[in-house]
Amino acid sequence: MENIKEEFISTLSHEIRTPLTSIKGFSKTMLDNWASLDDEQKKKFLNIIVEQSQRLINLVENVLNVSKIDSGSNDAVLTKVDAVNAINVAIAMVKANYKDFDFSFSICSKEFILADFNKLQQILINLLDNAAKYSKDSKKIEINLKNNENNAIISIKNYGTFIDEKYYDKIFDKFFRIDTCLKSTTQGSGLGLYITKQLLELMGGEIKVKSSQSPKYCEFIINIPLYEVENATKKALKAGH
Repeated sequence: MENIKEEFISTLSHEIRTPLTSIKGFSKTMLDNWASLDDEQKKKFLNIIVEQSQRLINLVENVLNVSKIDSGSNDAVLTKVDAVNAINVAIAMVKANYKDFDFSFSICSKEFILADFNKLQQILINLLDNAAKYSKDSKKIEINLKNNENNAIISIKNYGTFIDEKYYDKIFDKFFRIDTCLKSTTQGSGLGLYITKQLLELMGGEIKVKSSQSPKYCEFIINIPLYEVENATKKALKAGH
């Protein structure tokens, strides 16, 4: 575990250094060459600076979230949440970074759920962003919302990624990305799925994954309690403390 932590710190340092280098480099280029740059070039450089700044913010937020989770802090504020609205908001935010992707949302239920809206947004954005990042040549993301008796079921599916069944549980472990089949040229700190799982559990939910080699796809499925089971959920959360 110690070696894994050391490699994680090394990876994290690289992840921080990369956006900082981009921000510094493009800022300096603009300052040194302002008069010779046309408006299109300036806009391009500024967009890169904004994107890399957001990447750095996301990384810092992930580290802070892990710190909170590991300390046992549960600041989830459970309220009545419109699942359809929450998913649409998350899709709009992620689609801004993947304009040429098709995000297909199928609604089989319009039930309200019991959740912390901000944490739910973080979970959905993380899963949607992952789906897009790892979709390879396919640019189609399928989102489905339905429910069973007690839970809303949200699935997010992409095509082009396969995860071996032996990794189904391990991919939610902290630090695991470093040595998994998901490690690739795709940038990431390896904290996203760990945080997603922990945040869902704080809200009384759960997450699982299934994947296939032919056709090649990967699907993450989350279960969140419906609003009607509020009392049972609160008791379960209280019992977990």
